[in-house]
Amino acid sequence: MKSSGFRVSGFALWAAALAAALPFAALDAARTADLGRDGVGVTVESEPDAVDPARDFYVTVTVKSPSGKKASLPDLRDRFRGFQVAEDVPEEPVAEADGSTTLVTRWRLVPEPMAPRYRLAPFVVTVAAGDDVQTFYTAPVVFDNPPAREVVTGDMEIAPKRDLPPLSWKLVGICLGILLAAAGVLCAAWLVVRKIRTMVRIHRMSPIERAMYELENLLRKGLPGRGFFKDFYVELTMVVRRYIERRHSVRAPNLTTEEFLAAAKENPAFTPEAVAELKSFLESADMVKFAGVDATPAMADSATDRARTYLRTDSAQPGPSSAAVKKGGAA
Repeated sequence: MKSSGFRVSGFALWAAALAAALPFAALDAARTADLGRDGVGVTVESEPDAVDPARDFYVTVTVKSPSGKKASLPDLRDRFRGFQVAEDVPEEPVAEADGSTTLVTRWRLVPEPMAPRYRLAPFVVTVAAGDDVQTFYTAPVVFDNPPAREVVTGDMEIAPKRDLPPLSWKLVGICLGILLAAAGVLCAAWLVVRKIRTMVRIHRMSPIERAMYELENLLRKGLPGRGFFKDFYVELTMVVRRYIERRHSVRAPNLTTEEFLAAAKENPAFTPEAVAELKSFLESADMVKFAGVDATPAMADSATDRARTYLRTDSAQPGPSSAAVKKGGAA
C-alpha cells in the first residue's frame, strides 16, 4: 500500500491492473488449472475433457498450504457459472511430512443445456501465517464445451450459390479487417482516456471524498446480499484504514488491529473517544474475518453506518498539525 505522497504513472497503474484482470486460467492437456500464488498451491481439475449437458461434470479443487501457513477458501457453490451444484464432498485435511497441508474438495455439477459458457468465477483465497493474514483473488477458469452439431433431415433442394469472384471476396475481407481494426483501436483509445481521467479525478480527491467514493463502490458490489460477508468486512475495514493513512499519515493498512490501536493511542490526532470507536469497529470486524462469526445483512448494514459515521466525524475535525503528522507517520 503506497501513501498519497508516492506518485506513479496513472497509465502504468491502469495497464498493470488490466493485464492482471483480463486472462483466464488455462486448462492444460490433463484438464488442470493452476491458480496458486506466493507458495500457496490452488489447482482445479475437471472431468471429462469437455462439458456435455447430457452428463454430470466433476471438478476437484485442491489447496496446498506450505509449512507455517494455512490457506482457506470460501464456499464455491455460487462461483460455478452454467452449472447446478448436485453434490460437494470435502475431504479431511492431510498433513504432509514437509509440514504442508493438503485440502481437497470434489464437486459434482449438472450442466445447464442453454448456458452460454461454463466456468468457475474468481474467488478469494485467505492465507494466514500467525497474526499475518493475506488474501488474493484467483483467475476465472473456463471449461470447454463442444460446438452444437448441425442436423439435416430429409431431402432438400439447395439453390445454387452465386459466389463473387475470389478477388472480390478477398477485397471484402480486407476491408472488413481494416474496419474492425480501426474500430478496435478507437474503442481501446477511448477506454484508456476514460480510465486515465477517472484515475486523475480520484487522485485529486480529498481523503474523505476518496473514502466515500470507495465506500459507494463497495456497496454497489452487493457482497452481503450474496453471502460474501467475510470479503465485505475485509474491504470495508480497508476503506477506513486507507482513509486514516491519507489523512493522518498512519500506515493503518499495513498494521494489525493491535498495532494500529497502539499507534493511534500515541498519536495526538486521535481522541480517546475516536480510539475507542475504532477499537470496537475493527475488533467486531475481525470476529467475522478471522474468528468465523456468522454475520447477517443487518450486521453488515450496522458496520457500514459505523464506518460512514466515523469518516464524517473525523473529517469534520481540524486537520493535524505538522508535528502530529510527523509523529503519526513515524508510528
